[in-house]
Amino acid sequence: MCLGAFKESLVSELGNKTAFTLPVLGGIPVGESVVVSWIVMVILVVLSLLLTRKLSVRNPGKAQIVLESAVQFLNGFVKENIGAHWRPFAPWLGTVALYIGLCNLIGIFGLTPPTKDVSVTAALAILSMLLIYGAQFRYNGLLGGMKKFAEPMPLLVPINLMEIAIRPLALCMRLFGNILGAFIIMEMVKLLVPVVLPAVFSLYFDLFDGVIQTVVFVFLTTLFTGEGIKEEA
Repeated sequence: MCLGAFKESLVSELGNKTAFTLPVLGGIPVGESVVVSWIVMVILVVLSLLLTRKLSVRNPGKAQIVLESAVQFLNGFVKENIGAHWRPFAPWLGTVALYIGLCNLIGIFGLTPPTKDVSVTAALAILSMLLIYGAQFRYNGLLGGMKKFAEPMPLLVPINLMEIAIRPLALCMRLFGNILGAFIIMEMVKLLVPVVLPAVFSLYFDLFDGVIQTVVFVFLTTLFTGEGIKEEA
C-alpha cells in the first residue's frame, strides 16, 4: 500500500462513522462511537447485576471479596484526595473509571474505542468540570467558591479563571490524544508488519496504555475536586 492510500485509509478510519440513521425528522445519523458506548453501558449494567445478585454478609464468595476490595480501594483513594465530603463522589468516579476503562479496552474485541471520538472525551471532560466547580460552590458557598479563585494570592485570579477552560481541555485532549495516537500507531504497525507484531503492540496500547489513561483521567478529576473543597474537609 502506498503512502497516499494509507493516508486516505487512516483519515477514513479516524472519522466517526455513521452506524445507522434514525428515520425521524428527516433522518438523524447515529455515530459509531454512540453505538459502542451503548454496548459498553449494557455490558456494565449486565455485569453489575450478575456480580451483585448473590451478595452475602456471612459467606461472601470470591467474586464478592474482589468487588469489596475494589470498592474499598476506590473509597480510600477518593477519601484521601477529597476529604470528609468524599462519599457522594466515589460512585461517580468509580462509574467513570469503569466506562473509560472498558471504552479503551474494547478495541481488543474489534470495536472502535468511543474515546477515539473527541466528542466523547469532551463530554466526559465537561461533566468532570461540572463536578469540580459544582462541588467547589456547593461546599464553600457562593462567596467562598469565588474566593477559591484568589488562592493562594489575589494576583493569580486571572490564571485561576483561565483554568475553568484549561482543565476540561487538558482532560479531553489528554485522553483523546493518547487513544488516537495509539490507534494511528497500531494502523502503521499493521501496514508494515501484518503478522504477530500487531498483537504484541495491541497488548500494550489496548491494555496497559488504556488502563493508564483511565487512571490519569480519574486521578486528575479527583485531585481537582479535592482542591476546590479541601479547606472544608
